Amino acid sequence: MQTDSVPLQELPCLSLRGSMLSRSHRGMNKRKSGGEEGLGTECTPTELILQQRSPRHKHQRLGCSRGKENDCGHFVLARRSRRKKETPSGISWDHLPDELLLRIFFCLPLQDLLRTSAVCRRWHRLAFDESLWLSVDLEGLTDTGAALQRVLTTGVRRLRCPRSFVEQPHFTGSGPLQIVQLDLSSSIVSTSALESVVGRCRLLERLSLEGLQLSDNIINSLALNQNLEQLNLSGCSGVSADALADMFRSCCSIEQLNVSWCEFNSDHVKSVVHNLGAGVTELNLSGYRESLTLDDVKVLVGRCPRIQTLDLSDSTLLMADSFPVLAQLKNLLHLSLSRCYHIHLAALTDLGTTFPLLVLLDVFGLVQDGQLPSLKKELPRVSINSRPFSGVARPTPAGRFVGDRAMWGGGCRLRFSL
Repeated sequence: MQTDSVPLQELPCLSLRGSMLSRSHRGMNKRKSGGEEGLGTECTPTELILQQRSPRHKHQRLGCSRGKENDCGHFVLARRSRRKKETPSGISWDHLPDELLLRIFFCLPLQDLLRTSAVCRRWHRLAFDESLWLSVDLEGLTDTGAALQRVLTTGVRRLRCPRSFVEQPHFTGSGPLQIVQLDLSSSIVSTSALESVVGRCRLLERLSLEGLQLSDNIINSLALNQNLEQLNLSGCSGVSADALADMFRSCCSIEQLNVSWCEFNSDHVKSVVHNLGAGVTELNLSGYRESLTLDDVKVLVGRCPRIQTLDLSDSTLLMADSFPVLAQLKNLLHLSLSRCYHIHLAALTDLGTTFPLLVLLDVFGLVQDGQLPSLKKELPRVSINSRPFSGVARPTPAGRFVGDRAMWGGGCRLRFSL
């Protein structure tokens, strides 16, 4: 007989399903009678079909040990409770507030702070927060183009960058910089680059441009910083006498000034002494052999009666007749007359009486080593030739120990290290 003519009840698939249904029916009867152990819930044919379609679950075996499962002849199915996801211990960095992260970043050195800025956008924003970049030290950096430009835009207040190679910065905005203290001593920097930096400064209080080539535009920009208190222009050049006069008239708050050994002539010297403010207490005007005269000293004493430290070294035109003029400085504590060869040794013995408050005297080149003991006897309260280097308006006075990276008595928090 062909398969087409076989009755429906004799088809193999139906007979197989019928046997399955019958077994299921018998299992239901057993559960209803309370005989063998079974499933905890009813299992209808529809549920059975759904169980076959659903993914299989691991079943927990009960009642028999693994070695006796075959002896028991049946398996027991049970539902396993879901495990709760374990929460990670501790607190995530993402949950910390910005204030706490800034406090942590404040303890990082410069190199580590730059590394944290590459973690994510939030850390990049916090790593360059103004509160972390108030004081930066880039001494010895050979390529400060991108670094200096980045630091200047962070709102840095104290920037130390001596003996560095400074490239031309490119500013995007036109707003002023926030720099209050700036040290570019003995750096390699072009005049145009220096003009672009100083030209944006309006809040300068302490500035050192020692040994740099300047211009009248730089001096005119400095004139806009009326809070300037300490200025070090030692060894500078490229400045006109008129620009100097305008600057000193505008910056009347200067207390410490160092203009030693600049490329100044007699006109430059007169621009300085005729326009200084009355608040000057420390002045280094050394190195002008044929330019500084007694008349200039008279004008200087009249305009700046509060001077406590005065360096007139290498002024070969000065003689002993300048002492009565200098005696008008009632607060004079430190006087330097080194290599002023027209002043005789005998005139120095009366300085204790002329300057009753004098405690430091520098006369290098005037007194021989054999004559120094006798001079010290005449001036017992005065320390003679104890400071060979001037520290007037200098960020780090010469002669300090090697590795001293202080700037005007304070260090910088972020320091570049090779």
